[in-house]
Amino acid sequence: MSLMPVATALERLLASAAEHPPTAVIKVPLADALGCVLAEPVVAVADVPPWDNSAMDGYALASSDLPAAMAGGLPVSQRITAGMAPLPLQPGTCARIFTGAPLPAGADAVQMQENVVQQGEVARLQEPVAPGQNVRRRGQDIVAGAQVIAAGTRLRPQELGVIASVGLAEVSVRQPLRVAVVSTGDELVEPGTALAPGQIYNSNRFTLIGLLKGMDQTVLDAGILPDDLDATHVRLRELSAEADVIITSGGVSVGEADCLGQALRGGGSVDLWKLAIKPGKPFTLATYAGTPVLGLPGNPAATLVTFLLLVRPYLLTRLGAMDTAAPQFELPAAFAWAEAGTRDEYLRARLEQGAVQLAGNQSSGVLSSASQAAGLVCVPAGETFAAGDLVRYLPFSGLLG
Repeated sequence: MSLMPVATALERLLASAAEHPPTAVIKVPLADALGCVLAEPVVAVADVPPWDNSAMDGYALASSDLPAAMAGGLPVSQRITAGMAPLPLQPGTCARIFTGAPLPAGADAVQMQENVVQQGEVARLQEPVAPGQNVRRRGQDIVAGAQVIAAGTRLRPQELGVIASVGLAEVSVRQPLRVAVVSTGDELVEPGTALAPGQIYNSNRFTLIGLLKGMDQTVLDAGILPDDLDATHVRLRELSAEADVIITSGGVSVGEADCLGQALRGGGSVDLWKLAIKPGKPFTLATYAGTPVLGLPGNPAATLVTFLLLVRPYLLTRLGAMDTAAPQFELPAAFAWAEAGTRDEYLRARLEQGAVQLAGNQSSGVLSSASQAAGLVCVPAGETFAAGDLVRYLPFSGLLG
């Protein structure tokens, strides 16, 4: 059986995700909306800023009074701070004004205080000022009625600030997905338990739950599935009734002890399996009792890599997100890659003095190197490179959360 290219697998994954309607629309307080996917566009109900205001601490005046302001100076007729409603500017005067304060009617410029000498109640400009100088115009940032943020946007802190600036206290977002997380294998035990011969701790459970919580999804912690086919069928039926998506780790191959793989093939349907990716070749997309199952390999590094590259964009598509692609950059490599592989290989890496360096052991069973890394380097199948050549780097900062 030939291996499916990663790009083809991702295309099929996203197409499968798009076949499902987005989750329900819910209203949430703006303070709780970080990381949510916007379900409806945000439209400004007011101009931002709502009035002309000063960009500097200084003196507001009518530019037509500039000759007098630079000769003998202008009387200071009022003092305006942020939050005040100023009086109209008296002709032939200026106003002491502070950053963010509303510009009084009749003024069209502000000279910064460093260029003004005030003696008593008279201020004399030492530098000329042009109409509109140091003035933030009403609607300069956002005009009332304009679409501020499009539906499908995943809300970052800066989007929350923009939404707050137009006066909205809550937003319509997509309800988080209910994602069941289940590990497979009789060898697995939970941390805190003494290991018996042949046992290992269930690290994938915590990796996957952490990744999902970072995406603000609702996690259904389904524990460990034993290597028992009947029990696997029972648990999959239960989870299919509770979850929007089931994510598993381990047991997706066709070996005698791979009960999950047998259950998916016997009681469900397998849509894709075996990808040209390292680590992560056994990745599986299946359906069981109408619920999508994303089967991740059991090796810890493979679990992490396939989640970041395949599961994350799938989930974002299910939520109606517009942008699911991971940011990537071309940077020089601090190491050479002399042997071309048959699969796209994703290496755990970090940045050192502007170049990409490998981080620790690259075995699919080694997770500690991921904690030493700041991202992944993609080495496409069939390619080699020398130190100093440009490589494709995907920072964890764009893949986590």
